[in-house]
Order: sequence, then structure tokens, then C-alpha cells
Amino acid sequence: MPIIGVPFIYYAAKKSSKLAGSIIAGTALVNILLVLSTLPTVFTDPAHTYIEGYTWVPQINSEFTLFTDGVSASIAIVSLILILAAAIFSINYMEGKKNLPAYYALLSLTSVGLVGVFITSNLILFFFCWELMLVPAYFIIGGWGYRNSYRAAFKLFIFTHAGAVFVLLGIGAIYWATGGITDMTQAQAALMNVPDIAKWILLAMTAGFAVKMAIVPVHMWLPDAHSEAPATMSALLSGVIISAGAYAILRVSLWTVFPAVSASDPGFASVFVHGLAVFGVVSAFFGSFIALVETDIKRIIAYSSISHMGYVLFGLSLFPIAVSSGNTLVAIVAASTALTGTVLHIINHAFSKGLFFLSAGAVMHQTEVRDIDEMGGLLGKMSFTGVSSAVAALSIAGSPPFACFWSEFFIFVGAFSIISIDGFFTIPTILMLIATIISLAYSLRFIWRVYLSPSRAKPTVTTTPNAEPTVPAEEKKTLHGVSNSMKLSMGILLAFVVLIGVYPNSFLNLIHALGY
Repeated sequence: MPIIGVPFIYYAAKKSSKLAGSIIAGTALVNILLVLSTLPTVFTDPAHTYIEGYTWVPQINSEFTLFTDGVSASIAIVSLILILAAAIFSINYMEGKKNLPAYYALLSLTSVGLVGVFITSNLILFFFCWELMLVPAYFIIGGWGYRNSYRAAFKLFIFTHAGAVFVLLGIGAIYWATGGITDMTQAQAALMNVPDIAKWILLAMTAGFAVKMAIVPVHMWLPDAHSEAPATMSALLSGVIISAGAYAILRVSLWTVFPAVSASDPGFASVFVHGLAVFGVVSAFFGSFIALVETDIKRIIAYSSISHMGYVLFGLSLFPIAVSSGNTLVAIVAASTALTGTVLHIINHAFSKGLFFLSAGAVMHQTEVRDIDEMGGLLGKMSFTGVSSAVAALSIAGSPPFACFWSEFFIFVGAFSIISIDGFFTIPTILMLIATIISLAYSLRFIWRVYLSPSRAKPTVTTTPNAEPTVPAEEKKTLHGVSNSMKLSMGILLAFVVLIGVYPNSFLNLIHALGY
């Protein structure tokens, strides 16, 4: 539907941005309903999966396979909600910008790759969607970014495309080693016969996925891309695109390939999961420390994303313990708890960080300032945006009663349970607890400097072409709240951040409906 809608959206945007944004939002809403329609099968089917298979490339025995289970359906729904919110937010946020028909067409095309990654079990189709999300993102950042937009977009393209090379090599190796299998489910069993090759596949694909996930030390593309992108693209980048890397590690690396490695070489499997935990801890601390001293409003949130992908990677490192520990009851329960927390954190982070970036975009749109040292006192002038931003920041900090509290809680409960099985995780778990304190520190600093402290606006004007103006808002125009369409898009995400924090069972029940 988003592909078919591209030309219609392009021509609609020539007449009205509101019409184009409404078409994208309406398409996303219909697709949410279509994904929801698969859930009765997910809950009742013995394998807890819904599958559609169509003849695609019979010469290589490759089917066009669409599927959902508890994990993929959850993340696909979240992705579509973020696309809907971004489309509505764009109506006023992008008003007056150049070549808007192309922007809205590219936004619709972005949704194809984003959602496609989560609803296919065919590795070739997965790779098509994996790459498809990159191309429109490049043009949106480059064409409608702020200062050095094309430089940031090119950096995004080079890093993530280099990672995609490793992913493609892994897919090719699976096809060659398994005698022509391209389906993840079938490949899982077939790789048991080639454990030595499976090791290299595991390393290659995990490395490629880690680039998209922006794990340290392959994170360098993310701060520039996030800070230069329009707020709507930043919300999708941080909320969904980097989460696709986490989902891919779970679905492909750990679920499809890891069992073969663990069965043949438990020592290597143990080192691998320990390595994931270490990289997760390093990313969590690195992102948190930089966010604590950064002054650019969008770069603070960008480095926070690096930190929280560290949380997710740490949680993913706990999931394989059940396999490598011989599937003992304690290990299964601990790994299940950690997996629940990790998937829930992908969901909660997407909602919270999407809201965080949209609220930051609203501040920049109204004040024409991006340095938090030149802000202050905005809560009284932009109350709805201030409340939305504060809720997002506190959720990211893991504060109850907001969404990320529950996901972090489950991750740590799983981690403490796994310590009794593998003592290595003692120190990483303690360090991750310390990282949550730093997350709270930069979140409170953000809220204070932007919204609660006295205004510190400086009467300076930048003359750099295409830069964000830094003329104090008081001198240019009277500050007022954002438009109703921008409030609506933030309100949608705000509702989910609060509702999941108060009642997380809707997503928890879906996550527990796993096919493995």
C-alpha cells in the first residue's frame, strides 16, 4: 500500500501538504489494522505464528514469505504508529520547506523498508527491505536537514551500507552452506549440519546489524544523522531504524544461527554472548556520558539513543543463556524474562525517543534555537511540548510510571537470575544499573535547562547558510504553543508512553506469544 501510494502522495502534496500527510497517516492506520488482524492466529496457532507464502523466485527455491509472531507484530505496529505520528507532525513542521511532494513521497517509501524488515522470514526479502529503508532516509536527511545535511546523510549511507555488506555475505553463506535455503526457520535446522561455517556467519551478520544499531565503536554516523535530520526523520531513525538492527540480531543472529554454534562449540558461544554484554555496557556508558555534557538539543537525544541500544544489546546477550546452558528450567525462565524486557524496551524506546525527538523539533521550530544553553523558561510558553518532553525524558531515564521503567525492570530481573547460572554477568549487570543513574542525570539536566530554568537567550545571529538561526525568540516573535497537528502527533506517542507505563500487559501478552 505505501508503494502504490507514492505517486498519489506526490501529486496530492502539490495541492496540499495536509492531504499528503493525511494519506500517509491513513495508510499507516490501515496497515496497523491489517497487522492486528493476524493476531488471533498468533495467539491460537500451536507455533504462535501467522504465515503467508507466495511463489517468488522458484529457480532458487525462494518464496515471498510474510509472517508475524509476538515479537514482529509488536515492533511492526510500533513502527506504523511512529510513521502515522511523523506524517501528522510534518503537516505544519515542514510547512514552507522546498520540494515537499518529494519529501512526502520519500516518507511513504521509508515505511516500506521499515515495516518489511519485521514481517518477513525470507532472508532475501529481508535484505531488500533492510536496504530500502536507507535510500529514502538519505534523501530526506540531505534534502531537508539543517546545516551539513548531505555530509551527515552520506556518513549514514557509508556506515550502514558497509554493515549491509556483512549482512549480505552472511545471507549468501547461509544459502550456500544449506543447499539453497533462504527461509530463516528452515535455515535454523539446516545450519546444525555446518557449525564451523555458522560461526563465521554469526560474527559477520551480528557485526553488520550492530552498525545499524549504532553500537560503539561503529556508532559515529548516528549523532550527525540525528542532529541534522528533520525531527520527523530523527524520530524514525531513533525509534525504528536503529531498532531494526536489534530485531535483526535477535531474529537472525540469535534465533537462526546461534543454536548451531552453541551446540557444536559451547565455549565459543559463551565468549560471543559475553562480548555482546561488554559492547552493550560500553555503549550505555559512552552514550550517557556524552549526553550529560552535550548542549545541542538533538545531539543529547542522539547520544541517548546510543546508550539505550547498549541496554538492548545487553538484554540480547542474556537471551541465548537458555540454549548454551542446556535449556534448564532456571535458564529458560531467566532468558525468557530478559527477552521479554529486551523486546519491550525496543517498543518503549521507540515510543519514548520518537516523542523526545518530536518535542525537540517543536522547540526548534518555535524558538529557532538548538543550543540548550540559550533556552530556559519554555514550560510556561510551550506547556504541552514541555510536558511531552518531560514525560519522554523521564521514561528514557527509567522512571515510573512511564514505559521504559517496565522494560528495564524485566531486563534487570532476568540479568540477576542469570548471574546464578553465569557469574560473568555480575559486573556488567552492576555497571548497567549505574548507567541508569547517569540516564536520569542527563534527563533531569535536559528538563531543567530547556523548560524550568530562567531564560538564557543570547542576542546573537548566525549567518551560516542553511543553519538554524540563533536569534532569541523574544526578539523575533512572541512564543506560543505548537499547532494542533503537531500536538496531535506528540499526543499519540505521549498516550502510549503513559499507558504502557501504567498498564504494560497489552504488549507483554503479545511478546509472550512467541514462535520459539
